[in-house]
Amino acid sequence: MTDPTYSSRLREIAADATRLVAADLVTAFRATMHVDFKRDEHDPVTEHDRRAEQRIAEFLTSAVPGSTIVGEEGGRRDGTTGVTWYVDPIDGTANFAHGLAFFCTSIGAVVDGEIVAGAILDPMAGTLFSADQSGALLNGKPIRSTGVTDESRAMLITSYPAARDIASDGEARLSLYADLVTAYGTVRRPGSAALSLAHVAAGWADAAMGTSVSAWDICAAKLIVEQAGGNYHGFRGEGWDQPAYVAYTAQLRPDALRKFVSSYGDGSAGPTW
Repeated sequence: MTDPTYSSRLREIAADATRLVAADLVTAFRATMHVDFKRDEHDPVTEHDRRAEQRIAEFLTSAVPGSTIVGEEGGRRDGTTGVTWYVDPIDGTANFAHGLAFFCTSIGAVVDGEIVAGAILDPMAGTLFSADQSGALLNGKPIRSTGVTDESRAMLITSYPAARDIASDGEARLSLYADLVTAYGTVRRPGSAALSLAHVAAGWADAAMGTSVSAWDICAAKLIVEQAGGNYHGFRGEGWDQPAYVAYTAQLRPDALRKFVSSYGDGSAGPTW
């Protein structure tokens, strides 16, 4: 395990890096901006994503010389130390570009394959979620991931079904998703995996689910949820950076979530939780 003092230092560096770009993102929000697209029209990117990631990368490599940076926009830039930073400068770019105030900057630190620190900043709300190996914080105060017990009273926030899910998943799984919507008291698609998971950590939502995420989306958020006492489970792969996840508060009985996850019959999604 990484030295707790070092973990705490990396958390502070991650938090400072998120703050570094916050004012620029707030100023750019709902202003005229140029939007490009990566894979398709469902995957936008702006000049603010690229500029913010560059500033964050420069800050991190200055604070921890030799760091490796893995960013959504800039790819992987290998360093010489044991610290790898996973950077999403704007998680929820479509929201940001359209003027919907649900997006964040997410930065996680990995040492020897273990997530040891992270920070997520919602610049519009001014909420900073962070964690190291000693616990999770919201604006500097400890948080616990607590909520209701029954799914019928719970809120689920999810990116499912995205356009690619509709194209790839059959009617059977979409029917199971309908069962999931029926089982939960409230289901929302807010559009940022990192910020959705942070809401679970804070107990503002009871569960979150995603089926197509990248490491920079979930690195910091996974640690924050777990250090807040919540539950996080990846599926459809191995390791912490699996492309699908479920997370839920400490009290929730996620029966409908288990049923949905078990429909992914690739051998890696069994509901062992």
